[in-house]
Amino acid sequence: MVIALAVGAAVLGLLVGHGVNRAAGRFPWGADADRAVAVRLPAVEAATALLFVLAVLRFSLSWELPAFLFLAAAGVLLGVIDLQHRLLPNRVVGPAIGIGAALLALAAAGEQDWPSLLRAALGGVALFTVFLVLALIAPSGLAMGDVKLAALLGLYLGWIGWNAVVIGGAAGFVVQAAAALVLLATRRIGLRGELPFGPAMLIGTALAIGWSDALLR
Repeated sequence: MVIALAVGAAVLGLLVGHGVNRAAGRFPWGADADRAVAVRLPAVEAATALLFVLAVLRFSLSWELPAFLFLAAAGVLLGVIDLQHRLLPNRVVGPAIGIGAALLALAAAGEQDWPSLLRAALGGVALFTVFLVLALIAPSGLAMGDVKLAALLGLYLGWIGWNAVVIGGAAGFVVQAAAALVLLATRRIGLRGELPFGPAMLIGTALAIGWSDALLR
């Protein structure tokens, strides 16, 4: 059963990943974009398929699985766009928060787990507030897109638990620092080089969610 679910998730992830790759390749939407995909095949497709499989292994066939599959797809789209354009578009982040909240509400209704839904909402508000304060203190380090993304990620981390909110939020900074050190060591960027923060936030959240069952509960 688990193998069948994983295979199905992998196939679905490949299909969704290709759609994400095409959507990112046409960004900014409404402009004349001539790229069929944002990244050469099959990097985005494989990454999305892997995340879908990991989500199935983490949550199995549960009410919360669709919400986390959606987060994986939205996260890949946001990560690719941020890497290529240094931008987290409101047209993705805003609807993703609404859809994510609706899917988690469906999970709460299916599992009769309303406290987790309340914690998810509070987690989104808490992480948004923390990142907003950090952005106001050091506007050169965080953009408002990162602050809005924090609300989306805090929503999902809050569903998992308060420890996940803390660890997932902090993990983004650790991932960003590690990436900067590697790029500096390989001379891919200079001391004044800037990296988009969205991908690091997304990776940190994925790590916190992936390990939460063993480490955070």
